[in-house]
Formats: sequence, structure tokens, C-alpha cells
Amino acid sequence: MPLVYAGRGEQQPITDAHERARKIKPQFTQGELVRVAGGRNQAEAELIQGMLLEEGIPSILRRTRGFDVPDFLAAGPRDVMVPAAAYEPARRMLHDAEMVSNAPAPGELPGIGSPARLLVWVLVAAVVAVALVWLLYQASV
Repeated sequence: MPLVYAGRGEQQPITDAHERARKIKPQFTQGELVRVAGGRNQAEAELIQGMLLEEGIPSILRRTRGFDVPDFLAAGPRDVMVPAAAYEPARRMLHDAEMVSNAPAPGELPGIGSPARLLVWVLVAAVVAVALVWLLYQASV
């Protein structure tokens, strides 16, 4: 018996999109998209995306909010988004690969924390600025 069926002709080439779709496990495709990790630039985020795809987890990249870099540049941080059903397996896999540590929860702002925390820091800065202006006014009078 031959190991390869000789009567079979050349297979049609599989597109990149078709190859990627064959790797995705259906149980990981349910739910809203949530942020599972982030990359410092597009290349790092694509590396994380490739690692997730090898485990059968679909993902997309999104530019991180609050960073004003033109869309055509690869610079600037990216969020790696996965369906909610794949969040826990993706976090475990990325944690085991030491690609993520204690990243902010999906509702938090990157590097800042919650919006309430940001508001507190803005108010503290405003109070300090007002106090400095008042002290300078008193010194000039």
C-alpha cells in the first residue's frame, strides 16, 4: 500500500484567511470582545495574536484608547481583543508564556486605573495649581 493516494491531483492552495479559520476552535467564538492583553507596538501585539491562534483562540487588534498616533504607523500600543468565552484560556496561556502579568481589568484605563482615580488626580492637580497661583499673588502684593 502506498502512503500517499496517487490518484489525487494537486490541491488548490489554501488562502491565509482560510488557514487561520481552520485553526480556530468554535467554543472560543462566543461573547463580546474583551481586552486580554496589550502590546507596546503592532509587532508585539501580532506576536501575541499568533500565539493565541496556535491555541485555537481568535483575536483582533485594536489601537489602545488615548494614544494619538496616525493609523498608518505601526507605533503605539495595541489591545489584543478576544471573545468573552476565550478570555480565561487566553489569560492562562499568556500568563504561562510570561506575556502578561497583572494587566488592568477590561474596564480600566491603561496605565491609570479606573476613571474615578483619574478624576481624583485631576482634582488634586487643580487644587495644587490654585494654591500655587494664590501664593504667588500674595507674594507679589
